[in-house]
Amino acid sequence: MRRYLIAGNWKMNLGGKDALNCALEIENGIEGLKDGVEVMIAPPFTSIPILSDKLKKVKLGAQNMFYEEKGAYTGEISPIFLLDFNVKYVILGHSERRKYFKEDDELIVKKAKKAKETGFKFIVCVGETIEEREKGLEKKVVEKQVRAIIEAGIVCENLIFAYEPVWAIGTGKVATPEIAEEMHRFIKGFAKENMVIYGGSVDDKNAKGLLEMPNIDGALVGGASLKPEKFLTIIKTAENLL
Repeated sequence: MRRYLIAGNWKMNLGGKDALNCALEIENGIEGLKDGVEVMIAPPFTSIPILSDKLKKVKLGAQNMFYEEKGAYTGEISPIFLLDFNVKYVILGHSERRKYFKEDDELIVKKAKKAKETGFKFIVCVGETIEEREKGLEKKVVEKQVRAIIEAGIVCENLIFAYEPVWAIGTGKVATPEIAEEMHRFIKGFAKENMVIYGGSVDDKNAKGLLEMPNIDGALVGGASLKPEKFLTIIKTAENLL
């Protein structure tokens, strides 16, 4: 049976009551969620405690975590602290972390190892910039990122790859279903047993074309996950494809 993961990455948006209202609207909107579709939202860290005991059908995720449980690491988040608040998923290596905070494959591998050890389902993001694609390097770049995880011995059933072409993140551009499918099929050539979801300006209008592709196992949704009606439409699209 096919499975889908529809994950919302809220980035640095929605705190306090706004986070609660949005999350509850999503939670209440997926009554009778079909088996085969899992829904996750990753709010800012400060919103996680507010939501930790309010969600039943929607799984709670974190946008990042550190590779140590405690110590002199100012500003970092321990995986153990996340467990305290019922977090089930973590997102690692998002293109914005790679770009703005200079996270490289070595650091992402260390985080992924800790996520596996801790028992999280962990989404490792991979993808190329527009410059790399224009030079024909997109597969070389993605293969390097994927192999870093595989060669570190981190592959397990809780590992999910997210292909996010960097040129389609927050730009309104989106890879065509055919372009996305080609890269997903390429990634699955290395990680046959793992889910590969697509992230890159997914919304309620383009979700069907992407999710009906045979090697696209879900979506990592940015801006549209902040709009419950749009996010619920994406979830319903996945349900209808089962």
